[in-house]
Amino acid sequence: MLTEKEIKAPNGIMFIFILLALQLATFAVVFNGISNQSGMQTAIGLVLAVPVFICWFGFFMVNPKEARVLQLFGKYAGTVHLPGLRWANPFYSKSRVSMRVRNFESGKLKVNDNNGNPIEIAAVIVWEVVDSAEAVFNVDDYEDFVSIQSESALRNLATSYAYDHHDNDEISLRSHPNEISKALKSEVQERLAKAGVNVIEARISHLAYAPEIANAMLRRQQAMAIIAARQKVVEGAVGMVEMALTQLSEREIVDLDSERKAAMVSNLLVVLCSDEAAQPVINSGSLY
Repeated sequence: MLTEKEIKAPNGIMFIFILLALQLATFAVVFNGISNQSGMQTAIGLVLAVPVFICWFGFFMVNPKEARVLQLFGKYAGTVHLPGLRWANPFYSKSRVSMRVRNFESGKLKVNDNNGNPIEIAAVIVWEVVDSAEAVFNVDDYEDFVSIQSESALRNLATSYAYDHHDNDEISLRSHPNEISKALKSEVQERLAKAGVNVIEARISHLAYAPEIANAMLRRQQAMAIIAARQKVVEGAVGMVEMALTQLSEREIVDLDSERKAAMVSNLLVVLCSDEAAQPVINSGSLY
């Protein structure tokens, strides 16, 4: 596999003056030969003018954050990074490669998560070329390679994790965005390293259940939220009842037998766990 080899191309402004001087010199030789009717001098001037004229095709421009990959008859010669007007062998082919940071946003992919639920997922990949030789020679089209491999990595990630875990703290697509982003970046980088591409950031930009199960999953999430809230309410109510019984006993405010404690516990739990405010009932008689 080829790796980048940087070469220093001469300043093009300097070569303009050099070639201009050489070109004028060859023209002077030709005109002098014609004036003196010297066929040999004219022929020498024309022979020298041809390579000087060919050298004019060696100029090329390198923009900031851009590289030019040079090839000589199919052989990799090197890469020029220095910006500005440059000159190189006119027989070099000069391929332009952008080294700027770029974004790629995948389309919405429909895949099954780790639990087999159909979901829609999309991601944004921030990337840049760091090795121009690998980008040009190791893959056919590095931009197309980035898009296809990024979507492939996203599909593989979506099938490796569940959309959400309701019963434990395992990593899921919805509840652990930072961990998922790191896993996605690592997955994409592994696939794109051979193309000389560095992945700067990878994040999920869209995540939802597929339309055919969205309503059912929404009801499930609502039910799980209600159950979780009820559990917290019951835990708090039990603690408050326990505290009330303990303080009544420690302060010797009232002596309750088992039946009266059960009635008190029942009344307190109804009041504390009810969705609506309980209506008070005044007991003017005995419990018995």
